[in-house]
Amino acid sequence: MNKEMRALQKNVTWELVPLPHGKKTRYGIDYEETFALVAKINIIRVLLSLAANLYWPLHQFDVKNAFLHGDLEEEVYMDLPPGCNLAPNKKNQVCKLRKSLYGLKQSPRAWFDRFTKSMKFFGYTQSNSDHTLFLKRDEGTLTALIVYVDDIIVTGNDVEEQLKLRKYLS
Repeated sequence: MNKEMRALQKNVTWELVPLPHGKKTRYGIDYEETFALVAKINIIRVLLSLAANLYWPLHQFDVKNAFLHGDLEEEVYMDLPPGCNLAPNKKNQVCKLRKSLYGLKQSPRAWFDRFTKSMKFFGYTQSNSDHTLFLKRDEGTLTALIVYVDDIIVTGNDVEEQLKLRKYLS
C-alpha cells in the first residue's frame, strides 16, 4: 500500500497540508459535477458497421489509470489512510487533491474534460449527437474516435492519421 501511495504522491496527485480551518475531509463534499459521458451504443454499432462494410481498420485502446489524468477544479481534502507512513514527522496532515483519483465522484468528469480539450487541440471536432464521438475530416478522409468510460475505439479511412493519433494518445 505504501508503494502505491508513494507512486500517487510522485505523480503529484496531492500535496500534504494541514487541514485549513473550516474545511472537512468527509464524504459528500463538492458533488455538483459528477456526470461522465458514456458512448451511445447505437453510435458504436454504426462505427463498427462502417469499419466492417468499408474495410476500415479498427483499433481499440484501454486508457491505463484514466482517472488519474484528470485535473480537479474543486478543493478536495482526503485523510491519509490508517497506517500510512507518508508523513511520519507531521501530525494532522491531510492530502489536498490536485488530480482526480479512483473512487472520487468527480474523477470521470475531470478525466473526460481533459481528454476533450486534448482531442480538440489535436484537431478533432466533438460530435453534437454524441459528445463521446470525435471526428477529423481532411480532403475526403475521415477518422472517428469514440470513448466508453476508459476504452477508446478508432476507425476511419485515413491510416496515416490513425498512426498520428495513436502516437499522440500514447
